[in-house]
Amino acid sequence: MFKYNVCFLKSNDRILMLNREKPPIMGVWNGVGGKNEAGETADEGAIREVFEETGIKVDKYYSKGVITWDKNDGEKDGLYVYLFEVDATLGNEPIQKTREGILNWKQVDWIMNPNNLGIAEMVIQYLPVLLEKENDYLFEYKDGIVKLIG
Repeated sequence: MFKYNVCFLKSNDRILMLNREKPPIMGVWNGVGGKNEAGETADEGAIREVFEETGIKVDKYYSKGVITWDKNDGEKDGLYVYLFEVDATLGNEPIQKTREGILNWKQVDWIMNPNNLGIAEMVIQYLPVLLEKENDYLFEYKDGIVKLIG
């Protein structure tokens, strides 16, 4: 099991994004998330992190992925990525300042725009797959590219 998760909440054509105020990826838009606690499954950690960082209760994810990569020592590391569908009215909520950074609902087209340099580097590579259909996916990250492998 890997330690970290990143979660995206979708409301109609908007996704809740966090512009982080501290490392890692400070100043970049990404999903919410963090570290799974001892004894938690990845799903439990994701649900808890979403609530802690947004105040929104989610239960079942729409789609989920695991991104793996090789560490320098030859071991595998990875990250769990989640997409949760939430109430249609939530996507109209105003910008919110939190202890983690700024939460804001962004249009999917804005996130996926190739000219948008403010999005975490892997997001535009795996998010379209998570949005495509309900499923569990496996990705591999190598040489700056996220590749769908299953």
